[in-house]
Amino acid sequence: MFKRILIANRGEIALRVQRTCRELGIETVAVYSEPDRNLLHVRQADKAVHIGEGPATESYLNIEKIIKAAQDSGVDAIHPGYGFLSENADFANACADADITFIGPSGDAMKSLGDKVSARKIMEDANVPIVPGANDVDPADLTAAASAADRVGFPLLVKASAGGGGRGIRLVEKPEDLENAMRLASSEASSSFGNATIFFERFVSPARHIEVQIVADSHGNVSAFGERECSVQRRNQKVLEEAPSIAVTPAIREKLCDAAIAAAKGSGYQNAGTVEFLMDNDGEFYFLEVNARLQVEHPVTELVYGGVDLVALQIAVAAGGTVEDGLIDSGPIGWAIECRINGEDPYENFRPSLGLIDYVEYPNGPGVRFDSMLFSGLDVPVFYDSLLGKLIVWAETRDLAIQRMQRALQDLVISGPQTNIPFHRELMNNQDFQNGDIYTNWLENNFSMPEATKTENEIHLALAAAAIASLLKSQNMTGQTTSVSRASKWTAAARKNNTQEIVISSGESGWRRGIR
Repeated sequence: MFKRILIANRGEIALRVQRTCRELGIETVAVYSEPDRNLLHVRQADKAVHIGEGPATESYLNIEKIIKAAQDSGVDAIHPGYGFLSENADFANACADADITFIGPSGDAMKSLGDKVSARKIMEDANVPIVPGANDVDPADLTAAASAADRVGFPLLVKASAGGGGRGIRLVEKPEDLENAMRLASSEASSSFGNATIFFERFVSPARHIEVQIVADSHGNVSAFGERECSVQRRNQKVLEEAPSIAVTPAIREKLCDAAIAAAKGSGYQNAGTVEFLMDNDGEFYFLEVNARLQVEHPVTELVYGGVDLVALQIAVAAGGTVEDGLIDSGPIGWAIECRINGEDPYENFRPSLGLIDYVEYPNGPGVRFDSMLFSGLDVPVFYDSLLGKLIVWAETRDLAIQRMQRALQDLVISGPQTNIPFHRELMNNQDFQNGDIYTNWLENNFSMPEATKTENEIHLALAAAAIASLLKSQNMTGQTTSVSRASKWTAAARKNNTQEIVISSGESGWRRGIR
């Protein structure tokens, strides 16, 4: 087993990995950018190494700096978390070259599965069902592209081969829109991923986004931990996940897991990963992609599979351990739901909202888990994504899990930036969601936020007043504020350059933010 692990990430996921390491008796090394100097993952590590300024390209995405930090700290392994370098084949190879274990798949497996055209070919060879499509489309050859599109059929998706996070995707409903969609998708793919390759895929709609959690060891064994339902999406980004899926029967679950295991074995995959599928109303499913890392939504699987620790399994198999081959029979037990709590305003088209956390209060009680980096006085940097935390609940049934989530959302208090907590509360009360009548574009087609109510205004005005009173108490007798109430100079400078000034309004908009 490893003695010391560097966590090449920040915030919530870094804290998550640290907790498991402490339970296993493994020392941890944190890396941090300048605006993250006071984050909890830095404070709680056995050692912390400064790796650069705020922009991720100068810190968390800098392979050379992270490898040097690992070497200088004498670590045995690096855990990449998710995001940043977690699916970067060059980073995995750099770890191998430095004789440091990368807790994830090999660079070769990552590269072949990260390219969606290559992954489709691997799945075809492994007899995993794939969505009908056309690979390696040349956007410059309009005649050949139009012919390929006719074979696939409309509507279809133009997708970036190296895409991810909902980028590089265009829906084409009629032939005359094909040329422009290819140009846009290819251009976005080139600028975002450095690879302009595109392909066509039949548009399966309505469809559910169903994924299977796998853990594969170096001895040829692959464990499958059932499915997660990830159909509630906005702009191709997941906002809520649950396990199991209301639409998956035991027979379908077995087929899904068999396909996911075949996908892992066919690609020589090792460590934790997720095989994603689209499933239609008849229960037919098609391979979508492999996420070669731990997923944001992994806690829902942990909760319905007897409290399994997927991070501990990652570490074990990276150290040469074995896992059980096949579908894990112990679950799913009960139901788990995860809401992604983001710094964004659901009443203003989910405009990003970041800044000083005046006050935060975590929800508690049976079956409630809040994975987060938040604390009162934290200044959330503008350099990274808007995820503030993940609220996860478990209960015996889906209905009870929804009720528990409703209560937990009421108990979760975050004062300062606007959050999407009101959105999740509305979602929990939505009849379609409660019935499980959801699909990948359901949210955008059938859901809208109501106007903020007077009751909500009063509650949030009271919270803002309480937060301001708390900050005033933190001032000393000379009128100088404490370090808790001062914003990070790095973050303040970036916010001044990238956002407008935000003020609390006590007028009609109540607790809502006004732009001055």
